[in-house]
Amino acid sequence: MKLFKTFRLDTANHLLWRDGDRVSIPPKNFDVLAYLVEHAGQVVTQDEILETLWPETFVNPEVLRKYILEIRKTLGDRPDSPEFIETLPKRGYRFIAPVTNRSLAEAQAVPTSSPIEPSAIKKKNDNETSTPKREPPLASRRLWRLAAIPVLLIVVAAAVGASFRLRRGHENLPTLDNNSIAVLPFADMSSAKDQEYFSDGLAEQLIHELAKVSGLKVVGRSSAFQFKGKNEDIREVGRRLGVANILEGSVRREGDRVRITAALSKADDGFQLWSQTYDRKINDIFVVQDEIARAATEALRLKLLGSDGHPVPSTLASSNPESYEGYLQGRYFLGQGHSRENLDKALAYADHAIKLDEKYAPAWALRAEVKNRMAGFSLIDITEGSRKARDDAERAITLDPNSASGYLALAKMQNDYDWDWEAANGSLAKAAALEPGSADVWRLRSYLARELGNFEPAIKFYEEAITLDPLRADFHLGLGYLLYLADRYDEGQAELQKTLDLNPKAAFAHASLGRILMARGKTQQALAEIEKEPSDWERLACEAMVYHALGRNQYSNAALTQLIAKYEKDSAYQIAEAYGFRGESDKTFEWLERAYKQRDGGLTDVKVDPAFRALRHDPRYTEFLRKMRLQT
Repeated sequence: MKLFKTFRLDTANHLLWRDGDRVSIPPKNFDVLAYLVEHAGQVVTQDEILETLWPETFVNPEVLRKYILEIRKTLGDRPDSPEFIETLPKRGYRFIAPVTNRSLAEAQAVPTSSPIEPSAIKKKNDNETSTPKREPPLASRRLWRLAAIPVLLIVVAAAVGASFRLRRGHENLPTLDNNSIAVLPFADMSSAKDQEYFSDGLAEQLIHELAKVSGLKVVGRSSAFQFKGKNEDIREVGRRLGVANILEGSVRREGDRVRITAALSKADDGFQLWSQTYDRKINDIFVVQDEIARAATEALRLKLLGSDGHPVPSTLASSNPESYEGYLQGRYFLGQGHSRENLDKALAYADHAIKLDEKYAPAWALRAEVKNRMAGFSLIDITEGSRKARDDAERAITLDPNSASGYLALAKMQNDYDWDWEAANGSLAKAAALEPGSADVWRLRSYLARELGNFEPAIKFYEEAITLDPLRADFHLGLGYLLYLADRYDEGQAELQKTLDLNPKAAFAHASLGRILMARGKTQQALAEIEKEPSDWERLACEAMVYHALGRNQYSNAALTQLIAKYEKDSAYQIAEAYGFRGESDKTFEWLERAYKQRDGGLTDVKVDPAFRALRHDPRYTEFLRKMRLQT
């Protein structure tokens, strides 16, 4: 046990204490600190530390400097007036605080001063701060942002490639694929705190670019972004996401200066494989772009290559920096939720990006995705909205045939509104070839297989999507409902419970649990679940079914009447479900025909929906499936 000032360094248990409180410190930071304390009063060089702690492993000296900086923050030390670690330029470091050796029992008996808050206190989330966030201007020229993406892509690719060559430790963690990475949201360190849309967009685009590499597992945005604003231990992040490597970073702009910092670490022990900080003038950023890329590649001695042996190309760049910025802002608001306000803003930014650069394919794909969602949530006319979304997706593909986002957007339209299953499958195949690590591609492949009645491959596809995005609540919801359709009720309930664990307010989870309980004959329990459903139209549809199952027809009729009165224009399929469950065939087909005319997205499940099982021998049902281009 080493004692210095108010700290105790327990080298046996790898712990640091301050005045009786445990201090959070990453494993490698602890190792560096322990080495310095062990050699207190002596000057130790960078090479000595690196050779002792990382034998036979190439480590950028910048990593050590970063560790020293982090240790100083942990100890409350200042480099200009040090109390603990002194830097001697061109020589090394020296631990200057007096150190006392004590046994564990003696050290625990040492009196402490008044309690001090531990340094492990987590930072507040962005939504807990009192400073209001300012929405970025729609058009503001920031050339450095355009250059940042290709710079970071080269840097990250090289770093991930280098990490493949290093061994993992700690056998107590789950077995992980070394070729796996999670890109955490980059922190907005700008003083005005108005660059969040860019720092988020930077991380999101890195995810998409890395997902193009065959054989590389890249965790999806939704799961990685759950750690936004949280000071989680990197080992816990890796465990929860199931990855061996974590990339994180920050962006800061102050006046005419911009600083971009990125670091890649091993998740099992926190060891930093690579880190770098780039501090430049904005007007120099394009000039130094090649310099940064070359320096990173040389330091790591490896380039990450695509499956065809050529560097993975970036499809992000626009000839107009403001167009690219508008695209990032649009993606930011698309990720904020499905409210009209967020989708309107996302659409406005996509339109602005296209106005500035009509040949910018990602902006057209973004607009297609926004229009698709607006049509799906009945915020715009379904027929007109789906037509415009399809046109935008096709325009994106024409402008850039090598971008997966255009094919994925087109596949959604072909599946949800055209009911052209063969065309959707072809578009998905192209998207999968271009971005094999995309969780959204796997999910849509699952939907298509499910709609055609191919449950086993559909389940496997969804499981792959969850492997890539394990903390995404709607993925577990989708798999849970799929398992319900496949009559695998126990597994379905387990997935739906995971959904509620991740998001207790998730729409459709309670209703889906209710459907499973009804299928198992537990109608009273089903009613209790359905009453918790936050989606009004889904709750009413399920109430009409469960009350019928309970023999309480008056309540069933009341729920169905209310559903029709409030949602006949956008929930025709759910109304048909209720009538089908109640065995009223004429009414069922009447509302199925209405759903068909309205291009209701729910019709994609008409072949596999258990609500229509009683009608499957009706010739009208067979004819309806033919009209939907589904095999009977």
